Amino acid sequence: MVTIVGSYNVTPNQPTPKDPSWLSDSDQIGVLGHVAIVYIYEANPNSNTIERLRNSLSKLLVYYYPFAGRFSLTKSGRIEVDCNAKGVTLIEAKTSHTLDDYGDFSPSKLTEELVPDIDYTPPIEEIPLLLLQFTRFHCGKGLAIGVVISHPMTDATGLTQFMNRWAKLARGEELNPNEIPFLDRTLLKFPHQPSSQRVDQPELKPVLQLEQKKNARWSGALLKLKSSQVERLKKKANDEPSREGARPYSRFESIAAHIWRCASKARAESGENSNSNHPTIVRFSVNFRNRLLTPPIPENYLGNALARTMTPKCYEGDIISKPLGYAAQKIREAVNAVTGEYVKSQLSVGLGQEQVDHIRAFFMGQGHGTKPAYARDHNILLTSWMNMPVYEADFGWGKPMQFTLAHVFQQVDRVGIFPSPDGDGVVVYLNFETAQLQLLKKLFYADMYVSSL
Repeated sequence: MVTIVGSYNVTPNQPTPKDPSWLSDSDQIGVLGHVAIVYIYEANPNSNTIERLRNSLSKLLVYYYPFAGRFSLTKSGRIEVDCNAKGVTLIEAKTSHTLDDYGDFSPSKLTEELVPDIDYTPPIEEIPLLLLQFTRFHCGKGLAIGVVISHPMTDATGLTQFMNRWAKLARGEELNPNEIPFLDRTLLKFPHQPSSQRVDQPELKPVLQLEQKKNARWSGALLKLKSSQVERLKKKANDEPSREGARPYSRFESIAAHIWRCASKARAESGENSNSNHPTIVRFSVNFRNRLLTPPIPENYLGNALARTMTPKCYEGDIISKPLGYAAQKIREAVNAVTGEYVKSQLSVGLGQEQVDHIRAFFMGQGHGTKPAYARDHNILLTSWMNMPVYEADFGWGKPMQFTLAHVFQQVDRVGIFPSPDGDGVVVYLNFETAQLQLLKKLFYADMYVSSL
């Protein structure tokens, strides 16, 4: 059980600009609500920790002042940020649980208690865009920092930079000029193109939906892949005579292909998918900070510099029966599709009436800003943080012992790939229907030792 000790509204410690902040189309497509992550530390915090966190956060918000604002809805149905400096919420809490009670911190009801809860009852304009929770574990051994941030405000790159810079200020250090966020999102404002001039955007089209199962429940798990196991998967994906001389599949391509294959097998073994011709795809986003040449997108760009992509339509029977390299190639094709022209074309489509209606419904309190775009469709929503420096968030207590998503997502087959805290390999977050997850966990390790040919 978590008990709230105090709740603080933290504002920038200096005056900040008041002009509204324009949000790009990339910011407003997809999840409009908040996403939650949690950092776990083995530290024993002292009595002035919360004051140090508040002061350093107030200082950082001078640079990240849009985070201290609130959403507003324009007449055209777009979201913009009212930079009114109303502040972010910092909660101080304690839990009756110990570090050991959380096991490996796989997402569960316990981890959900480590992040602030959001009430989406209107007016949406009053909800903070960033909420943070500092939780002490029982007996003072260990602590957590839970982060809940509105997804339109930033992607994983921007959030990681924010947390690492907050940690730096909390340690008593100063930011370098290249650590100041770049806030001008109009870099991603492109004129709308006629449909005849656009690159095909299949990832923006509807996908097949299945009827929801009654009483079905989803569960989360964290599975470790050591570097040696990752290399084994890469070798398995590339170990085909036809690939001689070809560019080897990457860690991401090989891991994603392995997960896709195991998920397809788990569905088949659970009896859900008796038809091997059932279509399946993997959807994910690609960071385009280094893919747009004109204009260049700075590495410290604050916002969603993400292009959504997806694999060509495949069939689960093929994913299961063909070598791992088959699935890896489909992942590669989705990655390679994201060129500069592809990104510009995606950003020139405009929000469309469906997304505008979704935004208006969000502001009316009809849902949490998440469309059921991936629910029960034999597809996978994949997120990769594997190259993010999340373990640099040292607030003076040492690096985190664990980092993960906080929530279990219902009705969504979701996967995350994170760096391992010990630097050896990666940690894979799996969010699947409970019965399928148990099968998937068994296949996850067993399947990598089965011959691919």
